[in-house]
Amino acid sequence: MQKMLLKVTLQIARDDYEDRRKRQGIEIARSEGRYKGRRPDTEKNQKIIELRLRGVSISQTARFLGCSAAQVKRVWAGYKKPNKPGVGS
Repeated sequence: MQKMLLKVTLQIARDDYEDRRKRQGIEIARSEGRYKGRRPDTEKNQKIIELRLRGVSISQTARFLGCSAAQVKRVWAGYKKPNKPGVGS
């Protein structure tokens, strides 16, 4: 039992270490301009806005376009607040 608990604790510590190293690497790459993240799917985002303007619900929009409800909400919030960078288009 103690051996299993130790293994679990060590695995959690290892995962935490790897996550921190990964975040640090991304921050360094961003500061050097080598990492910009995923580009937004402007076509899908425009379809989300069109459907929402027509009154289609969030869940129906997500189901129709094959994306998550969270993505629909994020794009819609970006459309309603156009000064928010990186969202909507």
